[in-house]
Amino acid sequence: MQEDRYDYVIVGAGSAGCVLADRLSHSGAHSVLLLEAGGSDKNLFIRMPTALSYPMNNTKFNWFFESEPEPYLDNRRLHCPRGKVLGGSSSINGMVYVRGHACDFDEWEQMGAENWDYRHCLPYFRRAESWIGGADEYRGGDGPLGTGNGNAMALNPLYQAFIDAGVDAGYPATDNSNGQQQEGFGPMDMTVKNGERCSTSVAYLRRAAMRKNLTIITGAATRKVLLEGTTAIGVEYQVGKRVRTVLANKEVLLSAGSIGSPSILQHSGIGPAKVLKDANVPLLHALEGVGENLQDHLEVYFQFYCKQPITLNGQLGLIAKGLIGARWLLLKDGLGSSNHFESCAFIRSKAGQKWPDIQFHFLPAAMRYDGAAAVDGHGFQLHVGPNKPHSRGRVKIISNDPNDKPSILFNYLENAKDREDWRLCIRLAREIINQPAMDIYRGDEIQPGIDIQSDEQIDRWVKDNVESAYHPSCTCKMGASDDPLAVVDSHCRVRGITNLRVVDSSIMPRITNGNLNAPTIMLAEKAADIILGVEPLAAATVDPWIDQQWQQRQRQKPPARPGSHT
Repeated sequence: MQEDRYDYVIVGAGSAGCVLADRLSHSGAHSVLLLEAGGSDKNLFIRMPTALSYPMNNTKFNWFFESEPEPYLDNRRLHCPRGKVLGGSSSINGMVYVRGHACDFDEWEQMGAENWDYRHCLPYFRRAESWIGGADEYRGGDGPLGTGNGNAMALNPLYQAFIDAGVDAGYPATDNSNGQQQEGFGPMDMTVKNGERCSTSVAYLRRAAMRKNLTIITGAATRKVLLEGTTAIGVEYQVGKRVRTVLANKEVLLSAGSIGSPSILQHSGIGPAKVLKDANVPLLHALEGVGENLQDHLEVYFQFYCKQPITLNGQLGLIAKGLIGARWLLLKDGLGSSNHFESCAFIRSKAGQKWPDIQFHFLPAAMRYDGAAAVDGHGFQLHVGPNKPHSRGRVKIISNDPNDKPSILFNYLENAKDREDWRLCIRLAREIINQPAMDIYRGDEIQPGIDIQSDEQIDRWVKDNVESAYHPSCTCKMGASDDPLAVVDSHCRVRGITNLRVVDSSIMPRITNGNLNAPTIMLAEKAADIILGVEPLAAATVDPWIDQQWQQRQRQKPPARPGSHT
């Protein structure tokens, strides 16, 4: 076996790993190795924002994980795509940039993640970002990650109509959901720069790759972390049929994601005793939380016919797609430069809920999950779902062969509170779309369908139609020493193991209110300073907007046209 040595060995070139590779190699003082199981991200369809369904559905770029039969979804198996390419899931995702709510991070600290509250996280969000609107107290202006609003909602009036409908329904408007005020209806940000996808590979790795002290190996599947007693000394990885060993002078950093990182730990003999015994892996360090606490967001497509022929359903033919592609190739603008989620909303489901727990993505098209048209003619849809689930799942290896995919069980809707939240969600969504601002556009309801009204009918429809929003997280949770499920401490160090950290979405104590790419990048930015032992960025002194009457009201005023949401 070939044996090499580096100061830092990073496993996974995804949303977190690319950030770490860049920041740890920046000074030139440390040798860094980045291992990625996938290959290059230099692909036209990865670069083009509107082509997002292509990399998502390509086995070259996607691990194509799948859940076990979900017992509370009538044993349906749900897709769990994860990036297998430079940039990881940031190279195949929908490019939605949502930081989460400030209270999400305050909640992390309350759960034992010391100094991971909003004021300590905000400076790292700002450091990562170059927002098209320029820097302010909340947004960054000169970071590597480009963020913007696609076509600024200018190419379709439905985006603004959706925002106006939310205001009609009594909710606030916000001009910047990643700034002071997440709650409300407004434009949605995306990781697009100069008309192209801005993954972490583009933003961080391309500049880092030019440094002599960074080595990147693709097609390298990590098999396990190598331990000497309770000290991590390196990793074993496979390229083709060759098994290789690399040693770490300082640390091994796992950034393989919420499915990959717990699986690698378990294959390394670190994890729940029973899981390892069942998989015939020798137990080297018992850590019951590895692979537990799995969380994800679910969503449905709430669809309506559109009375006016203005939706993207009119752009799905080969000629139209060709013209969109040609314009994008020449000018990097137009429909090709957007993910088409250009307006959004975050609302609270009930009075007494302090911060938003329901998210809406608005799309001026009625589509199926495979990207084909859902209807003849024109339509639009909301992607909607509760964002703070109470059900918990797990990830576990099934054998001692690292090439075997792990068993993934989310236990979606196991908790009765989640089912209750979905009923509220469906009723509130229907009420919003039926406001006056949408009257000139809104046709008949396609799905769920106006006949879906009772608790029982909603429960059945949700069970049959709900899909993952592709946000698996929290399987190596960060927490206090007295938390039996905590896998890492507040410095991302694996408990009981020296020189081993996990840095990715798996260490979130609880899933955030929104898409996960943005907080994962922030997390890696902050972790890089911790690993290097440098002075952390000064805590922010600004506060988020919170409805002062959140305990008494669900929204700011009664809806113009009330629905049956109670």
